[in-house]
Amino acid sequence: MSDFAYFRFASAKLLTPDEERDKDEITSLTEQVLDAMGVECDAKIAKMPEDQVRKILEEVRRLRRKKKMKNVISDDGGSIEGVEDDQSEQHDKEEVVYAA
Repeated sequence: MSDFAYFRFASAKLLTPDEERDKDEITSLTEQVLDAMGVECDAKIAKMPEDQVRKILEEVRRLRRKKKMKNVISDDGGSIEGVEDDQSEQHDKEEVVYAA
């Protein structure tokens, strides 16, 4: 199911190059988001308006940033990488604006 959502993101050109490279991670996180939303089949994803698909991707990006931040803190607690993550978050927000 989440593969279909991933291709929906890709066909709408909503993914960053980094997200396109990390297809498995995006697919996994998308599955978590869709489960939380109670979306259980491809037919529902296919019929969703693009703005709702964008909201799903925004939630996926939020979870991805949270996961990366958790990994950075648990590795060495380095604040330099945390700053890079903040810049990545800003870049993701810009990407969403440009995709609209």
